[in-house]
Amino acid sequence: MSDSPQGPKTTPATAPARQSNLDRQKEALARLVGVALKMLIDLELKLGFVPNEKKAEFTKAKKPFTAPSYQAWYTEAQEVIRQLIPDRLTEFRELYRPEKPRKEITYMTYTISDGLHGIEVSRLGEALFDGQRVMRDKFHTQYTILQSAERRFDSVLFDIRRMLQADLHDSEIDAARELLKNGYLRAAGALTGVVLEAHLAEVAKSHGVTISKKDPTIGDLNDPLKNAGVYDVTTWRLIQRLGDIRNLCSHKKTEEPTKEQVKDLIEGTVKISHEVM
Repeated sequence: MSDSPQGPKTTPATAPARQSNLDRQKEALARLVGVALKMLIDLELKLGFVPNEKKAEFTKAKKPFTAPSYQAWYTEAQEVIRQLIPDRLTEFRELYRPEKPRKEITYMTYTISDGLHGIEVSRLGEALFDGQRVMRDKFHTQYTILQSAERRFDSVLFDIRRMLQADLHDSEIDAARELLKNGYLRAAGALTGVVLEAHLAEVAKSHGVTISKKDPTIGDLNDPLKNAGVYDVTTWRLIQRLGDIRNLCSHKKTEEPTKEQVKDLIEGTVKISHEVM
């Protein structure tokens, strides 16, 4: 049987997962930190900071430190500093070039720009210091500042995700209260239980507490968090009781949840979400 005029049918390729803007920015920042490290290695090789037995290994990992490569890196890096840790921006810039006129060039006032232009400082024909080594020291400081921006980015991401999660939980709690108000006790309790589960799972993740089950329940999360010292026995008992009410709402049994029980579940979940972080 011949193919159709349009050609043989093909199975469409699976579309790659879309990255969020935050993830792309995080990758770009990691790339900038990596480029800085490679240029720093190049400087250290040129200055003889690397032992002979390590030179071959380090040479493979380096990126030439030149005026154009540094300028390209600096332009991107200072924008990252401006956005994430603006209180370090002036320091970062001053390491490259002084923003105010200098009375003299000393070890403290010597900048990366001076090093790129090959400026050396001497007195009576004797060098006061090695400009290339000072440039390396100043660039290393810029590198560590950018590293701190990378760590700050992770904390910013965590804060953003936590705020978004809190907003989502607030809207779900509001919906649960509305269900309770209209007499849908089981639905209100089940929805609140989902909120409590999600919050405890996020707490476990932020504290590095390993949960063995793939889809853990409130009870599966409660014991490991208490054992890890995230909260005390009093809080553990409260969460255990909230989990019991949630189970009563989620599973059809002869016993029906009361309005007071569901209200306790909602208010207890709000308390836990505000106090257990």
